[in-house]
Amino acid sequence: TSEVYGDPEVHPQPETYWGHVNPIGPRACYDEGKRVAETLAYAYAKQSNVSVRVARIFNTYGPRMHANDGRVVSNFIIQALQGAPITVYGSGDQTRSFQYVSDLVNGMVALMESNYTQPVNIGNPDEHSIITFAQLIREMVGGDSRIEHLPPVVDDPQRRRPDITLAKKVLNWQPTVPLKRGLQKTVDYFRRELGRTNHEERNHAPIEDFEP
Repeated sequence: TSEVYGDPEVHPQPETYWGHVNPIGPRACYDEGKRVAETLAYAYAKQSNVSVRVARIFNTYGPRMHANDGRVVSNFIIQALQGAPITVYGSGDQTRSFQYVSDLVNGMVALMESNYTQPVNIGNPDEHSIITFAQLIREMVGGDSRIEHLPPVVDDPQRRRPDITLAKKVLNWQPTVPLKRGLQKTVDYFRRELGRTNHEERNHAPIEDFEP
């Protein structure tokens, strides 16, 4: 995934960038785990003469995200729907680029069906600050949740934006779902989920929820 780039010093991040990772920091297991996964995949491909595909997936969101998985989009939406403070770590000036789940699926399918065997960024280059995401989601949900700033996370990447030039060229792929449309569908999904009284009914979104 895009975690191979760590806290990048090159922006946006092309596949040729080797990354900037603290190998002993609190995020090291996460970052280095993604990096060694690529290493093992290519070592196996060379040793066993098999073909592999490597997608470097950037932040993705959409229906059926787990409400408590700690991701930015689901956290902000759940907090806003419950009228709780929307928690932002640090100043909120750090940026992310979020893609809707259907765009990711289309990109993955295109990669698997291609003959390209080197890593490919699959993400949306539409970049926004975390504070902008918080304000946008609060506006979509409504209510009066305040934005609460918490201490910054150590080694939290300050900027993330994929360079998808390669994906456009070799996969003829690029994201098509605008941020506001995807967020609205995700907000609608979580609103319904929180309204269910039977927990067993949760996480069973109708298939149309995933359509752009």
